[in-house]
Amino acid sequence: MTQLEQSAAPGAEWWRSAVIYQIYPRSFADASGDGIGDLPGITSRLESLKELGIDAIWLSPFMTSPQKDAGYDVADYRDVDPIFGTLADFDTMLAEAHARGIRVIVDLVPNHSSDQHVWFQQALKAAPGSPERARYVFRDGRGENGELPPNNWESVFGGGMWERIIEADGTPGQWYLHIFDPSQPDFDWTNEEVKEEFRSILRFWLDRGVDGFRVDVAHGMAKEAGLPDYAPVADADSMGGGEENVPYWGQDEVHDIYRDWHQVMAEYDGDRALCGEAWLPTLKKTALWVRPDEMHQTFNFPYLMTPWDAKQLGAVIRESLDEFGKVGAPSTWVLSNHDVVRHVTRLAFTDDNPQGEGIGPLTPNKPDTAIGLARGRAATTVMLSLPGSSYLYQGEELGLPEAMEIPDEFRQDPTWFRTEGKRYGRDGCRVPLPWEADAPAFGFNDTGASWLPQPDEWARYARSTEENDPTSTLALYKQLLRLRREYALGSGSLVWEDLGADAVAFRRGDLHVAVNLGAEPIELPAGATFVVRSQPFEGTTLPVDTAAWYTLS
Repeated sequence: MTQLEQSAAPGAEWWRSAVIYQIYPRSFADASGDGIGDLPGITSRLESLKELGIDAIWLSPFMTSPQKDAGYDVADYRDVDPIFGTLADFDTMLAEAHARGIRVIVDLVPNHSSDQHVWFQQALKAAPGSPERARYVFRDGRGENGELPPNNWESVFGGGMWERIIEADGTPGQWYLHIFDPSQPDFDWTNEEVKEEFRSILRFWLDRGVDGFRVDVAHGMAKEAGLPDYAPVADADSMGGGEENVPYWGQDEVHDIYRDWHQVMAEYDGDRALCGEAWLPTLKKTALWVRPDEMHQTFNFPYLMTPWDAKQLGAVIRESLDEFGKVGAPSTWVLSNHDVVRHVTRLAFTDDNPQGEGIGPLTPNKPDTAIGLARGRAATTVMLSLPGSSYLYQGEELGLPEAMEIPDEFRQDPTWFRTEGKRYGRDGCRVPLPWEADAPAFGFNDTGASWLPQPDEWARYARSTEENDPTSTLALYKQLLRLRREYALGSGSLVWEDLGADAVAFRRGDLHVAVNLGAEPIELPAGATFVVRSQPFEGTTLPVDTAAWYTLS
């Protein structure tokens, strides 16, 4: 057992305080030059991540897939899609990451498969009521001849949540459920064969040495018995984060699945971890996913979705620490990911922006870039001071904004097509990273190819540009991550302080943290000696949209 694999004493496991960096493989680094990022590209840039100071990486899906939803439609859970490389490339990347002290978490998509998965192809050829059909949610239609879908559920990607098939004899037949795209049929998780298949998939990757799994749509695998009709409220979050009692989100039966998986993870040394993507209406419910015998982490989406408001930010931090603490789990903190508008843009956006809808050329009231960057840097300065585990999304360490001006003809998110252009979707946060300001494709590769167009102005965000600027966002992130480790901020507790209604302030041991979310400067104590500031300023007056760590003499 290597040092990286050794299990820690209960309460000291690595995942309780880790900073985990999300890699969206097709947009991180492209070694082949075809315009799509790949595993060898990731390996080539691991040293940069070590220099940044993160503890682990989480890879969005790289398994075999038709790529109709950027890999979240898996056709083979035990292989690498050729556009990303091979299993040998994965093993090399994993070994190189471990050699640098970086753990690796892989994305697992258990709610649904691709319609190209061998199981679904078998189901299409089999008869209604067959064991092959029983692996997925097939139902007879309503109406005189079954011509109506089994219920009225609406897909997250727009349109209905049911697709009717043509049977082997050429006649219209049963309907299958797809919470997302029709190319993503939902598994039936009441089926023991499905459960055993995923135990096997977990062990396949654990045997290769992965350190854990991020579980996609972790709140969606169980559906309410009888599949009753349901209509969400107007402008509801498509992933269910704002609603109670949604029949396809957050059902109690899903917890049994994770108790089972927890036992599989416990078979392996090294404190392997499960982290759930569970969009739930309250933190109290979110914490249920991380009870001692279930998942180890779950994303704190209420924190991510909190607007730039001192009262709301303070409240969500308090509630997070309280609710996760009740079940003995660390809170997680996250500001950006591959499904939401990048936080340096979102925090300056004043209009409603439900998850997954995106921002584009015709979006009114576009946010001010300078305000967004200031707020984004300040938000991260606060986040990385909090006890628990933090997640970073690739490119946020460069201060990358949302790419809002992608021409329609280049868009690829299924949401854009399923809604006939009414929702821009998630392409704006998925544009390939800029590494070198003067290189083709900004160093994403050496050919200039890019699966989504990179904005010309991203040269100023390129890593090569920011590495030479001590005031850059990259420099700030490196400083924050180094100091977070030095002060052991990932563990312990905090003591709240009062700097007025427009500030969020607390103390971590001898270190004080404050952020100004108001419209006027805030005076800090006269004896403040600054450890880090989200942006430069003189004296002890904290400017608006600014955060600082300081000690008192």
